[in-house]
Amino acid sequence: MELDLAGAELKAVLNRLRRAQGQIAGVIRMIEEGRDCEDVVTQLAAASRALDRAGFAIIATGLQQCLTDIEDGRKRDEDPNVMRARLEKLFLSLA
Repeated sequence: MELDLAGAELKAVLNRLRRAQGQIAGVIRMIEEGRDCEDVVTQLAAASRALDRAGFAIIATGLQQCLTDIEDGRKRDEDPNVMRARLEKLFLSLA
């Protein structure tokens, strides 16, 4: 299953990932500086949410593409139950 993120979808996912990257760098700095535990955990939780949202956006795009492929007849050689199981596994990996 290939993922084809186009235009605005790709930009949104990349923005979320960059935000998470910045937040993780911030967490590292905070730990190195000996900052308050509550502040560190709050920043880490924000990074985790940004990563989760990027993952869900990627999965949602993948689901949409798979449905389009099936409707267009491009994935008839792949068992729909196998495709469903693969997508479900991906989705649950973020849960």
